[in-house]
Amino acid sequence: MKTFAYACRFEPTERPGGFVATFDDVPEAITEGEDMADAREMAADALGVALLTYLEMKRPLPEAKASGEMISPDPEVAAKIAVIETFIEAGLTRTELARRLGRDEKEVRRILDPDTPTKLPMLAAALAAMGKRLVIGLEAAE
Repeated sequence: MKTFAYACRFEPTERPGGFVATFDDVPEAITEGEDMADAREMAADALGVALLTYLEMKRPLPEAKASGEMISPDPEVAAKIAVIETFIEAGLTRTELARRLGRDEKEVRRILDPDTPTKLPMLAAALAAMGKRLVIGLEAAE
């Protein structure tokens, strides 16, 4: 099972209670929060934006090598990343994916657009059309 979790390092800022969040494996994802809870939330958002940008630039996602507190993008963003990465790896055209989904090619363009939100059922359907299955997991919150 593939996850989009990466180790995050949290360091205190000069501002009391604040934290900077960085990812060794995804150096473009840098953010900060007013407290640890805010920093974790901001880190998940920054990671999602950075990973979507990798795919938009046709760059492979970095391998998760570092150790530490693992952070993942929000579920909808992770599913969007999975769809775009699977589409690129499959070598399909948008027209072919549209045919498999029984949808218009313009709708597939929106599904594959990193900046356009897509509902989870449509992302799951797109993955299924490409021979993949979306799996939802559960773990303890930090």
